[in-house]
Amino acid sequence: MESVNWLALVYGLVGGLGLFLYGMKMMSEGLQKSAGSSLRNILEKLTTNRVIGTFVGLVVTAVIQSSSATTVMVVGFVNAGLMNLVQALSVVLGANVGTTVTAQLIAFKIGKLALPAIGIGVFMRMFTSNKKYHYWGEVIIGFGLLFLGLKIMKDGFVPLRHSEFFQQAFITFSHHPVLAVAAGAVLTMVVQSSSATIGITVAMASTGLIDYYAACALVLGENIGTTITANLAAIGTNPTARRAAFGHFLINALGVCYMLIFLKFFMQAVDVMTPGDPNFVNADGNMPYIARHIANVHTGFNIVNLIIFVPVLHILARLCERMIPGKGNGRDDGLVFLDDCLIETPDFAVSQARKEVSRMSGLALEMLKLSRDAFFSRDTKTINKVYELENTVDLLEKDISTFLVRLNQEQISAETSRELNSILHVLHDLEKIGDYAENIANYTEKLIESDIRFSDEAMLEMEEIYDVAIRFTDNVIKAYNAGGLPRPIDTEDENTIDKMRKQFKNHHLKRLQQGSCSVETGILFVDILNNLEKTGDQAFNIAQVVMGDM
Repeated sequence: MESVNWLALVYGLVGGLGLFLYGMKMMSEGLQKSAGSSLRNILEKLTTNRVIGTFVGLVVTAVIQSSSATTVMVVGFVNAGLMNLVQALSVVLGANVGTTVTAQLIAFKIGKLALPAIGIGVFMRMFTSNKKYHYWGEVIIGFGLLFLGLKIMKDGFVPLRHSEFFQQAFITFSHHPVLAVAAGAVLTMVVQSSSATIGITVAMASTGLIDYYAACALVLGENIGTTITANLAAIGTNPTARRAAFGHFLINALGVCYMLIFLKFFMQAVDVMTPGDPNFVNADGNMPYIARHIANVHTGFNIVNLIIFVPVLHILARLCERMIPGKGNGRDDGLVFLDDCLIETPDFAVSQARKEVSRMSGLALEMLKLSRDAFFSRDTKTINKVYELENTVDLLEKDISTFLVRLNQEQISAETSRELNSILHVLHDLEKIGDYAENIANYTEKLIESDIRFSDEAMLEMEEIYDVAIRFTDNVIKAYNAGGLPRPIDTEDENTIDKMRKQFKNHHLKRLQQGSCSVETGILFVDILNNLEKTGDQAFNIAQVVMGDM
């Protein structure tokens, strides 16, 4: 025990783990930014087919290098009603396989490339102007830091070979694999990264601190521990989202239970397919072949789990429904397509934000139409509907803006940043359209309360300008929601609205001079005209975004 320099050991382990985690984060973010819209398109094509869902979960996790991030996203999608439970569980199964890519990378003997990779990555990041090179520079830096951290951790574990206490502790893991599973689960819950705990396990095994059997039991536990992140993310969500998170735990926990029974046989099968003796110790006291064996056990376990559970996902879903009762696949108010977990994947978050804005645009347009219906029918119930929708639109504008501001503080590409700014502009314009519809509803309420009526000529003019305002707003909103590249849009209606407002205001002055309308009637008439003209202005602002002028 006295021969161990504990301070150096702690520094090495903490520093190595920190470099490993930071390297993982940098590599993940660089890959996401490099993938950009490609990752978004993959996610957009997700269907209810469980096989495709599994494949998508595998690919996305392999790209972003984090099963926790993928499953947290899945919880958000289910909470938003974008996925059903069976579909979500299929993505989780794919994510479990996709996350093993990290372990396979670690098993390659490429630690010597860590420092050159960091040097090349820094050069690409600092001395090139191309954004794509910047992103790939981050990927390469992260790759180098990951392996540098792993090497430091390995070196840190070497002195523990001489500690009788740790030798006995890890021998206990070999004799009692359930304890090793529990230790692996707890360690992963603490670190919040199964990839990091796999790295720690590989480092301990490679230095001979633990044997092959104990390492495999630790890996099984790490597969349980990684599910805690999704379950934490599910707190406060609807029952279906909590079922998706619980389903992830259930899949991994059940898989570990049956795998513990057959673990020795499974390890033998992996040995047959993997070159080298995992228990071979070289002259330096290291075990050069065990890393690949551990990685293959990790991958093999999740592939077997996938094969077993994909055909019975509907049964698993029903079990989750029984264990977590309740109804609900989304929220009546507030955000539907956005969740804080989407911050992890900026490009997909932007795509979901546009869906949320599309939903908000529908509500703003509905408010405008309802304000017209209320005005011509003089119906107070319709006026109240406008007021109710105004509260929802205001809430959406606030919540979406808050989400986008948070997203803008992340490391995002210049293209994503521009799109965020354009969405924020559109949000403001839609909220103002809702405000103008609410103003008109308020003026209509005054008309009803004071029993004021416009002349037939004024009513015809109001009908005419309303038709143009709604038509223009509807066309612009449809063009914006269609997405795609900037394109021309007919904005002549905006000029028509301006001309109508001026013309109808002059007509009103003549009626006032002729005594055919009162001053109070005229004020309300002009106020409504002004709000419809401002509605056209806000729709024109959105049209400029569509045309790429903002």
